[in-house]
Amino acid sequence: MFNKAAVLVAGSWGTALASVLADNGVEVALWTRNKNQAEQVNHEHRNEHYLPGVTLSPNIHATTDMGEALKGAEAVVMVAPSSAVRSVSRELKKYWQPDMLVLHATKGFETESMKRISTVISEELDCPEGQIVVLSGPSHAEEVVKRCPTTVVVASQEEIQAKRAQELFMNSYFRVYTNRDVIGVELAGALKNIIALGAGMSDGLGFGDNAKAALLTRGLAEITRIGVEMGANPLTFAGLAGVGDLVVTATSQHSRNWRAGYLLGQGKPLDEVLESMGMVVEGIRTTKAAHEISEQYGVQMPIARQLYHVLFEGLQVRTAVEALMGRDPKTEMEVMSLETWEQWHT
Repeated sequence: MFNKAAVLVAGSWGTALASVLADNGVEVALWTRNKNQAEQVNHEHRNEHYLPGVTLSPNIHATTDMGEALKGAEAVVMVAPSSAVRSVSRELKKYWQPDMLVLHATKGFETESMKRISTVISEELDCPEGQIVVLSGPSHAEEVVKRCPTTVVVASQEEIQAKRAQELFMNSYFRVYTNRDVIGVELAGALKNIIALGAGMSDGLGFGDNAKAALLTRGLAEITRIGVEMGANPLTFAGLAGVGDLVVTATSQHSRNWRAGYLLGQGKPLDEVLESMGMVVEGIRTTKAAHEISEQYGVQMPIARQLYHVLFEGLQVRTAVEALMGRDPKTEMEVMSLETWEQWHT
């Protein structure tokens, strides 16, 4: 039984998860660096910048003092942008206790090191990576706060930690499954943002449903290919964290990555797109990370590579599409090497 949880930080997804916890009878301390945001949450029960028009539970208390947020908390939920995870984790270390449940819901990489988020957190807390739980799956914050039926997965190398996270979050509208494949769940959650950017570009260009369906299908193939090479279970990519999250992120206007891609497809410059979003678009940073990781592991990720050229080298979106369509003929089942499959299967 959990009495108090701390949620770091107060973006749209962090606020939505705080709302789930409050519905479960948990006292929630929502940490933010923004004093005005904290006052709005506490006095008006709103977080208008991230979730306009939503009334929050009075069980959610915001604070700019991380020590206050962590005091008496049995669980800490990290929902910081990937670029801030290390600095927030470093500050968390001052107050963290080894018996706390530590869970993160950040979908990305640390771009500078190419490390997964659970690795970064465990390094800063100086604890085994197996203690860290990752929450992922098809889950728009805008729908979760409205209590729309949502299903996610929590993954940890230690089954007991995953079950604790399941107990913490599960309720009548927020169903939670457990998984042991942390690598697969983290990679799927991060890499699908790249494909969502591409899907938005396709829609911005007016290419239609045929093109988008192909993009999602082949995108999932390359996500699986690099995932298996990095040690993930291929079945994870057919689950909630894989195809489930890919579909919701690449087909919905709630998705920041889709919206950013759509604007790019319409010819807007990247700087202008990012300024207009007003929130972090993880797929931009993840595209750079995926490009470097694919080269490091020697795995082909043609969609990610072309998006990298568009985002960071000024390639025109239509030219990138032509490059993808003009690739040499392949067999469809070229998802992973037979050797890699046999190594996993045995």
